[in-house]
Amino acid sequence: MAKIFQVSARAGMTRVVEPIARSLLRAGVSPNAVTVAGTLGVLVGALGFGARGHLVAGALIVTVFALTDLLDGTMARMSGGSTRFGAFLDSSMDRVADSAVFGAVAFYLATEGDRAGLAAALICLAAGGLVSYVKARAEGLGMTCNVGIAERTERLLIVGVGGLLAELVHPVALPIALWLLAAVSLFTVGQRMRHVYRQAQQVDVPGGQG
Repeated sequence: MAKIFQVSARAGMTRVVEPIARSLLRAGVSPNAVTVAGTLGVLVGALGFGARGHLVAGALIVTVFALTDLLDGTMARMSGGSTRFGAFLDSSMDRVADSAVFGAVAFYLATEGDRAGLAAALICLAAGGLVSYVKARAEGLGMTCNVGIAERTERLLIVGVGGLLAELVHPVALPIALWLLAAVSLFTVGQRMRHVYRQAQQVDVPGGQG
């Protein structure tokens, strides 16, 4: 199934990012430095603005700095490929940033007394981590898991749009976006587990145990 954020759109963003990546590499900036800077920017947007109810500012800051995920990857490719530590750092910082975003949203909704929205935010927080874990665990076992309708970009896009609409149109937009995201995230977990199950069936010995 095609992902929500289409590959063609990502390819278009890559063409925009490449000149920036070249300039940073010429200036001696490493992909790892961009990874860390991007995470710090997301933390500022999420915890410094989003958690305090400044949803538009928070969403815009998070979106800008989340794009560094594409930038550092492009820089790594241009400089000869990602290192093992670079890949590890990137994945780790993604989890930190995602936790900050959904933790901030959950905190904000709790202060507003929106229990339904808070529940959705907590489901998104847990399901988002599970989406990433299932893929990492599958790859650690030598299988592939590049499937799912809601990967990291899609999840951040949905919550970002929800935050913008909540402040600009109506507050109910954020809980609606979160429940939508919770549904597609859980569906993605199911997709990935089914995909891995099919691969495992071809290689596992009957009677094996996970």
